[in-house]
Amino acid sequence: MTTLSHVQAETHVPDVRPFRIRGGKRGLATELRELWDYRELLGFLVWRDIKVRYVQTILGPLWAIIVPFITMILLTVIFGHVAGLKGEYKVPYPIFVFSGNLIWIYFSGCLAGSARSVISNINLVTKVYVPRLMIPLESTVVPVIDFALAFLVLLGLFAYYGRVPHWHTVLIPFFLGLALLSAFGVGLWLSALTVRFRDIPYVVPLLTQLWFYASPVIYGSTFIPPRWHWLIALNPMTGPIDGFRWAVLGRGVPHYGLFGISFGVGLALTLSGIWYFRRTERSFADLI
Repeated sequence: MTTLSHVQAETHVPDVRPFRIRGGKRGLATELRELWDYRELLGFLVWRDIKVRYVQTILGPLWAIIVPFITMILLTVIFGHVAGLKGEYKVPYPIFVFSGNLIWIYFSGCLAGSARSVISNINLVTKVYVPRLMIPLESTVVPVIDFALAFLVLLGLFAYYGRVPHWHTVLIPFFLGLALLSAFGVGLWLSALTVRFRDIPYVVPLLTQLWFYASPVIYGSTFIPPRWHWLIALNPMTGPIDGFRWAVLGRGVPHYGLFGISFGVGLALTLSGIWYFRRTERSFADLI
Protein backbone atom coordinates (compact mmCIF):
# COMPACT_ATOMS: atom_id res chain seq x y z
CA MET A 1 0.00 0.00 0.00
CA THR A 2 1.33 3.36 -0.98
CA THR A 3 1.31 5.75 1.91
CA LEU A 4 0.93 9.49 1.75
CA SER A 5 4.53 9.94 2.80
CA HIS A 6 5.70 7.82 -0.14
CA VAL A 7 3.63 9.91 -2.56
CA GLN A 8 5.10 13.12 -1.20
CA ALA A 9 8.59 11.69 -1.44
CA GLU A 10 8.13 10.60 -5.05
CA THR A 11 6.54 13.90 -6.13
CA HIS A 12 9.05 16.20 -7.72
CA VAL A 13 8.78 19.80 -6.55
CA PRO A 14 10.54 22.23 -8.91
CA ASP A 15 12.84 24.84 -7.48
CA VAL A 16 11.17 28.23 -7.17
CA ARG A 17 13.55 31.12 -7.14
CA PRO A 18 12.59 34.72 -6.46
CA PHE A 19 12.84 37.12 -9.33
CA ARG A 20 12.38 40.84 -9.74
CA ILE A 21 10.25 42.57 -12.33
CA ARG A 22 11.84 45.75 -13.60
CA GLY A 23 9.98 48.44 -15.44
CA GLY A 24 11.31 49.44 -18.79
CA LYS A 25 13.01 52.76 -19.25
CA ARG A 26 10.63 55.51 -20.30
CA GLY A 27 11.87 58.29 -22.51
CA LEU A 28 11.02 61.93 -21.98
CA ALA A 29 9.10 62.02 -25.25
CA THR A 30 6.84 59.23 -23.94
CA GLU A 31 6.05 61.13 -20.74
CA LEU A 32 5.37 64.35 -22.62
CA ARG A 33 2.99 62.45 -24.90
CA GLU A 34 1.23 61.07 -21.82
CA LEU A 35 0.87 64.57 -20.43
CA TRP A 36 -1.00 65.49 -23.59
CA ASP A 37 -3.14 62.34 -23.36
CA TYR A 38 -4.09 63.25 -19.77
CA ARG A 39 -4.84 66.92 -20.55
CA GLU A 40 -8.48 66.53 -19.50
CA LEU A 41 -7.36 65.36 -16.07
CA LEU A 42 -5.05 68.38 -15.87
CA GLY A 43 -8.01 70.64 -16.53
CA PHE A 44 -10.00 68.89 -13.81
CA LEU A 45 -7.19 69.31 -11.27
CA VAL A 46 -6.83 72.98 -12.13
CA TRP A 47 -10.56 73.57 -11.71
CA ARG A 48 -10.50 71.64 -8.40
CA ASP A 49 -7.73 73.82 -6.96
CA ILE A 50 -9.45 77.02 -8.10
CA LYS A 51 -12.65 76.04 -6.32
CA VAL A 52 -10.78 74.97 -3.17
CA ARG A 53 -8.83 78.23 -3.10
CA TYR A 54 -11.90 80.44 -2.99
CA VAL A 55 -14.39 78.21 -1.15
CA GLN A 56 -16.03 79.87 1.87
CA THR A 57 -14.34 83.21 1.19
CA ILE A 58 -16.16 86.53 1.34
CA LEU A 59 -14.51 88.21 -1.65
CA GLY A 60 -13.57 85.10 -3.61
CA PRO A 61 -11.57 85.81 -6.79
CA LEU A 62 -11.44 89.51 -5.88
CA TRP A 63 -8.47 88.66 -3.68
CA ALA A 64 -6.48 88.16 -6.89
CA ILE A 65 -7.11 91.87 -7.60
CA ILE A 66 -6.95 93.34 -4.09
CA VAL A 67 -3.61 91.85 -3.04
CA PRO A 68 -1.60 93.06 -6.10
CA PHE A 69 -3.26 96.49 -5.87
CA ILE A 70 -2.35 96.97 -2.19
CA THR A 71 1.15 95.66 -2.86
CA MET A 72 1.55 98.19 -5.68
CA ILE A 73 0.57 101.03 -3.33
CA LEU A 74 3.08 99.96 -0.68
CA LEU A 75 5.90 99.54 -3.19
CA THR A 76 5.13 102.92 -4.75
CA VAL A 77 5.13 104.73 -1.39
CA ILE A 78 8.23 103.01 0.04
CA PHE A 79 10.45 102.76 -3.03
CA GLY A 80 8.97 105.41 -5.32
CA HIS A 81 8.47 108.27 -2.86
CA VAL A 82 10.63 107.47 0.17
CA ALA A 83 13.58 105.79 -1.55
CA GLY A 84 13.23 107.86 -4.72
CA LEU A 85 13.54 105.02 -7.20
CA LYS A 86 12.52 105.78 -10.76
CA GLY A 87 11.41 103.38 -13.42
CA GLU A 88 12.46 103.09 -17.02
CA TYR A 89 10.66 104.34 -20.14
CA LYS A 90 9.55 107.59 -18.38
CA VAL A 91 6.22 106.19 -17.27
CA PRO A 92 4.48 106.74 -13.91
CA TYR A 93 6.14 104.64 -11.25
CA PRO A 94 2.90 102.83 -10.22
CA ILE A 95 2.52 101.50 -13.78
CA PHE A 96 6.19 100.61 -13.93
CA VAL A 97 6.28 98.72 -10.64
CA PHE A 98 2.93 96.98 -11.17
CA SER A 99 3.91 95.74 -14.63
CA GLY A 100 6.94 94.05 -13.08
CA ASN A 101 5.19 92.88 -9.93
CA LEU A 102 2.36 91.31 -11.92
CA ILE A 103 4.58 88.68 -13.52
CA TRP A 104 6.44 88.23 -10.22
CA ILE A 105 3.23 87.50 -8.29
CA TYR A 106 2.48 84.76 -10.79
CA PHE A 107 5.96 83.27 -10.32
CA SER A 108 5.87 83.39 -6.52
CA GLY A 109 2.43 81.78 -6.53
CA CYS A 110 3.84 78.93 -8.60
CA LEU A 111 6.67 78.35 -6.11
CA ALA A 112 4.30 78.30 -3.14
CA GLY A 113 2.01 75.77 -4.81
CA SER A 114 4.70 73.57 -6.31
CA ALA A 115 6.58 72.97 -3.06
CA ARG A 116 3.68 70.96 -1.55
CA SER A 117 2.17 69.72 -4.80
CA VAL A 118 3.30 66.09 -4.56
CA ILE A 119 2.66 65.55 -0.85
CA SER A 120 -0.74 67.26 -1.20
CA ASN A 121 -1.80 64.75 -3.85
CA ILE A 122 -1.02 61.51 -2.02
CA ASN A 123 -3.87 59.60 -3.65
CA LEU A 124 -2.64 60.46 -7.14
CA VAL A 125 0.80 59.17 -6.23
CA THR A 126 -0.08 56.00 -4.34
CA LYS A 127 -3.45 54.76 -5.64
CA VAL A 128 -3.79 55.60 -9.32
CA TYR A 129 -1.49 56.14 -12.24
CA VAL A 130 -1.06 59.58 -13.72
CA PRO A 131 2.03 61.12 -15.29
CA ARG A 132 3.60 62.55 -12.17
CA LEU A 133 5.06 65.48 -14.04
CA MET A 134 1.46 66.66 -14.23
CA ILE A 135 1.34 67.34 -10.48
CA PRO A 136 3.88 70.22 -10.34
CA LEU A 137 2.74 71.35 -13.80
CA GLU A 138 -0.77 71.86 -12.44
CA SER A 139 0.65 74.15 -9.74
CA THR A 140 2.10 76.42 -12.43
CA VAL A 141 -1.15 76.61 -14.42
CA VAL A 142 -3.52 77.57 -11.58
CA PRO A 143 -1.87 81.00 -10.88
CA VAL A 144 -2.52 81.98 -14.52
CA ILE A 145 -6.13 82.68 -13.47
CA ASP A 146 -4.96 85.11 -10.80
CA PHE A 147 -2.61 86.70 -13.32
CA ALA A 148 -5.48 87.33 -15.73
CA LEU A 149 -7.61 88.90 -12.99
CA ALA A 150 -4.75 91.10 -11.73
CA PHE A 151 -4.12 92.28 -15.29
CA LEU A 152 -7.39 94.19 -14.99
CA VAL A 153 -5.71 96.40 -12.36
CA LEU A 154 -2.94 97.22 -14.83
CA LEU A 155 -5.53 98.24 -17.41
CA GLY A 156 -7.15 100.43 -14.74
CA LEU A 157 -3.82 102.15 -14.07
CA PHE A 158 -3.40 102.86 -17.77
CA ALA A 159 -6.86 104.41 -17.86
CA TYR A 160 -6.18 106.47 -14.69
CA TYR A 161 -3.01 107.99 -16.14
CA GLY A 162 -4.56 108.52 -19.57
CA ARG A 163 -2.36 105.98 -21.36
CA VAL A 164 -2.99 102.89 -23.44
CA PRO A 165 -1.03 99.63 -23.56
CA HIS A 166 1.28 99.23 -26.54
CA TRP A 167 0.48 96.84 -29.36
CA HIS A 168 3.41 94.75 -28.14
CA THR A 169 0.95 93.33 -25.61
CA VAL A 170 0.23 90.60 -28.16
CA LEU A 171 3.55 89.12 -27.00
CA ILE A 172 2.40 88.81 -23.38
CA PRO A 173 1.62 85.05 -23.71
CA PHE A 174 5.20 84.51 -24.88
CA PHE A 175 6.79 86.17 -21.84
CA LEU A 176 4.25 84.57 -19.52
CA GLY A 177 5.23 81.24 -21.04
CA LEU A 178 8.88 81.96 -20.23
CA ALA A 179 7.90 82.66 -16.63
CA LEU A 180 5.94 79.41 -16.60
CA LEU A 181 8.99 77.57 -17.93
CA SER A 182 11.19 78.86 -15.11
CA ALA A 183 8.47 78.28 -12.50
CA PHE A 184 7.97 74.71 -13.73
CA GLY A 185 11.70 74.00 -13.49
CA VAL A 186 12.07 75.38 -9.98
CA GLY A 187 8.79 73.73 -8.97
CA LEU A 188 10.08 70.32 -10.07
CA TRP A 189 13.09 70.70 -7.80
CA LEU A 190 11.03 71.95 -4.86
CA SER A 191 8.30 69.31 -5.15
CA ALA A 192 10.78 66.44 -5.41
CA LEU A 193 12.93 67.72 -2.55
CA THR A 194 9.89 68.27 -0.32
CA VAL A 195 9.01 64.56 -0.50
CA ARG A 196 12.33 63.75 1.15
CA PHE A 197 12.88 66.90 3.22
CA ARG A 198 9.60 68.18 4.67
CA ASP A 199 11.11 71.49 5.83
CA ILE A 200 11.57 72.73 2.25
CA PRO A 201 8.16 74.53 2.23
CA TYR A 202 9.35 76.58 5.21
CA VAL A 203 12.34 77.77 3.20
CA VAL A 204 10.26 78.79 0.16
CA PRO A 205 8.93 82.09 1.64
CA LEU A 206 12.47 83.19 2.50
CA LEU A 207 13.70 82.13 -0.94
CA THR A 208 10.85 84.04 -2.59
CA GLN A 209 11.53 87.21 -0.61
CA LEU A 210 15.25 87.21 -1.42
CA TRP A 211 14.52 86.40 -5.06
CA PHE A 212 12.12 89.35 -5.25
CA TYR A 213 14.83 91.91 -4.42
CA ALA A 214 17.21 90.22 -6.87
CA SER A 215 14.66 90.68 -9.68
CA PRO A 216 14.00 93.94 -11.59
CA VAL A 217 10.56 94.54 -10.09
CA ILE A 218 10.97 97.75 -8.11
CA TYR A 219 13.85 98.93 -10.28
CA GLY A 220 14.72 98.69 -13.94
CA SER A 221 17.56 96.76 -15.49
CA THR A 222 19.37 100.01 -16.30
CA PHE A 223 19.48 100.76 -12.56
CA ILE A 224 22.15 98.07 -12.25
CA PRO A 225 25.69 99.18 -13.25
CA PRO A 226 26.75 97.63 -16.56
CA ARG A 227 29.57 95.66 -14.94
CA TRP A 228 26.97 93.75 -12.89
CA HIS A 229 24.58 93.01 -15.74
CA TRP A 230 25.91 89.48 -16.05
CA LEU A 231 24.88 88.85 -12.43
CA ILE A 232 21.28 89.97 -12.84
CA ALA A 233 21.13 88.06 -16.12
CA LEU A 234 21.70 84.82 -14.20
CA ASN A 235 18.28 85.37 -12.63
CA PRO A 236 15.83 83.38 -14.79
CA MET A 237 13.07 85.88 -13.96
CA THR A 238 14.96 88.88 -15.34
CA GLY A 239 14.05 88.01 -18.92
CA PRO A 240 10.29 87.46 -18.37
CA ILE A 241 9.91 90.59 -16.20
CA ASP A 242 11.97 92.78 -18.52
CA GLY A 243 10.23 91.40 -21.61
CA PHE A 244 6.72 91.65 -20.15
CA ARG A 245 7.33 95.25 -19.10
CA TRP A 246 8.61 96.11 -22.57
CA ALA A 247 5.62 94.44 -24.19
CA VAL A 248 3.12 96.37 -22.06
CA LEU A 249 4.81 99.76 -22.09
CA GLY A 250 6.28 99.55 -25.58
CA ARG A 251 9.11 101.94 -24.83
CA GLY A 252 12.70 101.41 -25.87
CA VAL A 253 13.97 97.98 -26.84
CA PRO A 254 14.28 94.85 -24.70
CA HIS A 255 17.69 94.13 -23.22
CA TYR A 256 18.57 91.27 -25.55
CA GLY A 257 21.75 90.24 -23.74
CA LEU A 258 20.03 89.97 -20.37
CA PHE A 259 17.07 88.26 -21.96
CA GLY A 260 19.15 85.61 -23.73
CA ILE A 261 21.19 84.64 -20.65
CA SER A 262 18.12 84.66 -18.41
CA PHE A 263 16.24 82.41 -20.83
CA GLY A 264 19.18 80.00 -20.97
CA VAL A 265 19.29 79.73 -17.17
CA GLY A 266 15.53 79.14 -17.02
CA LEU A 267 15.77 76.40 -19.64
CA ALA A 268 18.64 74.77 -17.75
CA LEU A 269 16.58 74.82 -14.55
CA THR A 270 13.67 73.15 -16.31
CA LEU A 271 15.74 70.43 -17.96
CA SER A 272 17.65 69.68 -14.75
CA GLY A 273 14.37 69.73 -12.80
CA ILE A 274 12.83 67.17 -15.15
CA TRP A 275 15.93 64.99 -14.80
CA TYR A 276 15.90 65.11 -11.00
CA PHE A 277 12.13 64.66 -10.72
CA ARG A 278 12.13 61.59 -13.00
CA ARG A 279 15.09 60.16 -11.11
CA THR A 280 13.40 60.42 -7.70
CA GLU A 281 9.72 59.84 -8.54
CA ARG A 282 10.02 56.05 -8.21
CA SER A 283 10.48 56.48 -4.44
CA PHE A 284 7.63 58.96 -3.89
CA ALA A 285 5.08 56.35 -2.83
CA ASP A 286 7.48 54.85 -0.27
CA LEU A 287 8.52 58.17 1.25
CA ILE A 288 5.05 59.70 1.41
